[in-house]
Amino acid sequence: MLKHNRIIIGISGATGIEYAVRMLKVLKAQNIETHLIVSKPGELTRAYETQYSSQEIKALASTCYSNADISAPIASGSYPTDGMIIIPSSVKILAEIANGIGESLITRAADVVLKERRKLILCVRETPLNLIHIENMKKATLAGAIIMPPTPAFYHRPQSLSDIIDDFVYRTLDVFGLQLSEQKQWTGKE
Repeated sequence: MLKHNRIIIGISGATGIEYAVRMLKVLKAQNIETHLIVSKPGELTRAYETQYSSQEIKALASTCYSNADISAPIASGSYPTDGMIIIPSSVKILAEIANGIGESLITRAADVVLKERRKLILCVRETPLNLIHIENMKKATLAGAIIMPPTPAFYHRPQSLSDIIDDFVYRTLDVFGLQLSEQKQWTGKE
């Protein structure tokens, strides 16, 4: 279970902002403190993919930061968090994290999470993958990150896109260490 009830959420420019919005809603309903960073490409994708305003998404978080603010509390290991989820994660963000490039707050916070041995989940949302992407996934994994692409599951027989998004969000939070009663778990063949 969570120690501090404080999670950093990063949103990159990869497609799949709806996953992040749903995750923020779930965490808010569970009274989990969230620290949100949205990259500039993330803002562009938000405007293209959703009808949410930037303010509406930021209102779902406890605290929001500019991606340029590398002096934010979450850029320091002395600021206790349970870890970070980047949802969705572009391969650009993956590459920066895998190679220790902390020029933005998203990548600096991820670097801090790794060096402090906290949980980092990268929901890499790009396809197809080339060998550079795969090598960066390997490097990030060896550094302690969990690579978790938003891949839909069908064993629970989803009836809508919301069902698919919910399943992935709850599964990701389960991997993070937050077990919620709403999650539908595989129980085996009936």
